[in-house]
Amino acid sequence: MRLLPWTGADGKPCYLSTDNPHSLLSRLADDVEAAQLASAEQVLAGCKAVLDDREAGERAVRFALVRAVESLADVLRIVVSRGGRIPEGDG
Repeated sequence: MRLLPWTGADGKPCYLSTDNPHSLLSRLADDVEAAQLASAEQVLAGCKAVLDDREAGERAVRFALVRAVESLADVLRIVVSRGGRIPEGDG
């Protein structure tokens, strides 16, 4: 079972049951993961810029932290999903 990079309407995890990594839903999940990782890189750069700016106000720091937390949650979900797909003996 593959943990998908999104949750259901109730906030619960969604899983995909397939052995075909080239299925339409598998490719969609791969694309979403790639977009989430790219977004996390941008968020990291933005957070660094805010932290380097001694004049940054509370709102800017708070916004950067909220975005960092969102991105970290996405990245951790990707790590768990990919770790779950490593065959026994390869990890």
